Amino acid sequence: MSELLQIVLKTLDSKQAENIVTIDMSKVSPFNDYFVIATAKNVRHAQSLAEFLEQEVAKNGYATRLREGDKDSSWVLVDLNEIIVHIFLQEARELYRLEALWADQPQEEYQPEL
Repeated sequence: MSELLQIVLKTLDSKQAENIVTIDMSKVSPFNDYFVIATAKNVRHAQSLAEFLEQEVAKNGYATRLREGDKDSSWVLVDLNEIIVHIFLQEARELYRLEALWADQPQEEYQPEL
């Protein structure tokens, strides 16, 4: 697991993101290695997760390439080059079903260390 992926997972977990899943995209995407999908409790929580994530990766020397999703969005995307982070509200996550779309790629649910 890359250092950046560890930072992303621990940061999302520390800020109460729910149901964090990693999809290994390295075999099918020339642009990124992983999708990380997480659920936020509400729109404000989604924006806070994205902001805090950007701050944490920057502190560790990584750049954010792009962020999509306005302050009222039910889906916020943070492009960290090798990792694309999708932060959804529950309803949007159920609608877009990225895990099902990429079901043929290795997936792992994040389990925080105790």
